[in-house]
Amino acid sequence: MSNTVRVQPDLKFVQELQQVGGESLKKCYQCATCSVVCPLSPPDGPYPRKEMVWAQWGLKDRLVNDIDIWLCHNCGTCSDLCPRGAKPGDLLSALRNMAYRNLAKPSIIGKWMSSAAGFPLLMLIPAVIYGLIWSIMAGKLGTAFPLFVTDGHGLKVAAEGAIIYGGLFPGDYTIDPIFGAVFVFMALAFAGGIANMLKGFETLPKTYIVGRGKEPSFLSCLIDTLKVEVAQHSRFQNCGKEEKDVQRFTGHLFVFYAFIALMVVTSVVAVGHWFGAFFLQHILGLEGGLAGLIAWAGHTPMPLWSPVKLLANAGAVALVYGLMKLTSRRTALDSAKSTSNWYDWYLLTVIWGIALTGIGSEIFRLIGQKMLAYPTYYLHLIFVFMMLAYLPWSKLGHVVYRTVALAYARKIGRLPMGEI
Repeated sequence: MSNTVRVQPDLKFVQELQQVGGESLKKCYQCATCSVVCPLSPPDGPYPRKEMVWAQWGLKDRLVNDIDIWLCHNCGTCSDLCPRGAKPGDLLSALRNMAYRNLAKPSIIGKWMSSAAGFPLLMLIPAVIYGLIWSIMAGKLGTAFPLFVTDGHGLKVAAEGAIIYGGLFPGDYTIDPIFGAVFVFMALAFAGGIANMLKGFETLPKTYIVGRGKEPSFLSCLIDTLKVEVAQHSRFQNCGKEEKDVQRFTGHLFVFYAFIALMVVTSVVAVGHWFGAFFLQHILGLEGGLAGLIAWAGHTPMPLWSPVKLLANAGAVALVYGLMKLTSRRTALDSAKSTSNWYDWYLLTVIWGIALTGIGSEIFRLIGQKMLAYPTYYLHLIFVFMMLAYLPWSKLGHVVYRTVALAYARKIGRLPMGEI
């Protein structure tokens, strides 16, 4: 006699899944076209067919710990060729959206991130923080739009001075402490999210690969993932050769390396200020030589010919170019085959906000338009805060979660056919 298996569907889960982008899953009639055409799906238990079944039946316990939702790179081939318009690619995207909402704590931020209704509140938090700083400094300086001249190691307001953002938003006790706290908060949230994700992966079966030898360590798999799949975007290249696929690959690559360049610039400024100017010069009393060079490298505002400034501007140009590619692809999607959801547009909006306000802040400072420069810089701080503070709950969180999942998949042998 066969054993009886009792299926207990979670209908509320199905409704939530449809709300975050999986509204077409009921159209699927299990032809398996999606799994056949996917260039990244493993031969054993291929996706996204099984996810479509689990979602239709409301099998939340199967889906919440499914590593395959992270292995999918959302190229859209499965949705393009689906004969029923069930949009399996959108389903996997929706499952990732649900994961963003629930992996990291506090989950209330994930709830705010899940719809446009939460956007004003998410923006209000940094707007109030930096608005208070602006108001306090304006009262202290006697003007909300000050110009500054150098006064020894400090600054003082002068009618014929220059726009210096650090004079209105002092880095030592406003910008750096706030963003330092935000970074720690983000790192702790990611740590909790990664721990929850890896705990869910523990029940996954391992694939035995003939000739593979001993199972590699997670660290070695993570290093390989960073070198090949992250740095080179190798799997993105395997997702297709059509124009939309090229746009997606190019856009992601430019945005990725633009952020790397801007992170390097931020690190140089932080090291130059805190290690060079503060510790070496102010605390140890060292002047000139290596100490002076380190301090100079992080001193702002930088001249346009500074190597650090050149890297920053190159990063900004690359960011805009990549965003143009990604936005063009997103707006050109055929709604009958694939749709954009709130998570997609939130991410593009925030990164566009960072890029445009960053470039605008530099231009307005250089041409001396203080009435435009300071409000633009204020918005820039808000957008940067929104990207960093809410990163574990946003679509950009896949940079961390997908990297960990890809490394774990490499460890257990869950690889696409061409990589086995």
